[in-house]
Amino acid sequence: MEIARDPDETLGYVDTNVDARGVSKGLSERDFVRLSTFIHSEYGIKIPPFKKTMLETRLQKRLRARGMKSFKDYCEYVFSPNGMENEVVYMIDVVTTNKTDFFREPEHFRFMTERALPELIRGDRHLSVWSAGCATGEEPYTLAMVLGEFLDREARGGFGFVIYGTDISTRVLETARQGIYGEERVSTVPLELKRKYLLRSKDKTKRLIRIAPELRAKVTFSRLNLMDPDFGFRTRMHIIFCRNVIIYFDRETQENLVRKMCRNLAVNGYLFMGHSETLHGMDVPLVQVAPTVYRKSN
Repeated sequence: MEIARDPDETLGYVDTNVDARGVSKGLSERDFVRLSTFIHSEYGIKIPPFKKTMLETRLQKRLRARGMKSFKDYCEYVFSPNGMENEVVYMIDVVTTNKTDFFREPEHFRFMTERALPELIRGDRHLSVWSAGCATGEEPYTLAMVLGEFLDREARGGFGFVIYGTDISTRVLETARQGIYGEERVSTVPLELKRKYLLRSKDKTKRLIRIAPELRAKVTFSRLNLMDPDFGFRTRMHIIFCRNVIIYFDRETQENLVRKMCRNLAVNGYLFMGHSETLHGMDVPLVQVAPTVYRKSN
């Protein structure tokens, strides 16, 4: 999960505080503080004051969806019992913009194939892998391809794996479950893997591809808030990918999250982080074994 600017946010300044009739509709300081504090405390996402205009732009989509004309009315609704039950999940969908790619940061997958997997398969016949903040599914499907290819090369009959993809956004999870992407989205997938794991749309005008059913079956998607005290997994993970997620959290939230991940990581399991993220100075049972790759110690 990353927070990034929508294309319409870069086209130039738009005064979101005044509508065409000159009626005030921007977020008051009180409502901004209330919303940003709630989003931070419940979901760990920091929204500093200089991103107030960005937040207004994102929330306009929800005002239109709810038929509301002012941020004041929207905020009152969000914090009502009905809003807490029926709107907050959609608000978080628009606040977070999810960006990812197939085979992003390819050195991680090389390390996984050359170092991590040969060691892990010596101890278990079934691997559990978690893609935290999986967005629209490119990362967990990449992991499924990498694992499938590795086990085929090693001729490991009867060796199994499962991949869990989680995100806070219901919108992106729906895309992930469908496993349908535009052709341009799969340009980073090696040709031999495209032939093996991707299916072209029968409608040549749509230029869509779909993840093959046998690969989709290896990935389980579910909504998960990384701020929850218990992630609900019944097994410890051998590999966790949590890349470009914690950069949007403050330091205390980052360390608390990494500690929880360690509790869900098997001894000698691997944690992969994004290249702009560091665990330096954290009191966690992890040893760095490669750039942004950590192994859980005894």
